[in-house]
Amino acid sequence: MFLPPVAIIVMSAPLLYPIVVSSGFDPYWFAVILTINMEIGLITPPVGLNLFVVNAIAPQVRTSEVLWGAFPYVIAMMLGIFILCLFPQIATWLPDLVMGPT
Repeated sequence: MFLPPVAIIVMSAPLLYPIVVSSGFDPYWFAVILTINMEIGLITPPVGLNLFVVNAIAPQVRTSEVLWGAFPYVIAMMLGIFILCLFPQIATWLPDLVMGPT
């Protein structure tokens, strides 16, 4: 929550990739899940960078209103992660179509 998503991905991907592949998970699926998790981190307190950007664009809007406005998106992204865990083919069908199944 204290680092930007790109820094987290650059630091964690080399460590997690071999674990993910050796566990039998699709790396593209894992990348989609990781990206959605990073986006959730950008819109949740205490250090949600996007919350501060919205608050700077519209200073007349209270921070609590911005937080409550972001809440449905957090729920939607968590639901998306749940659906992707149940049906990983949703995240892998396009790469499989373009490059062939792994």
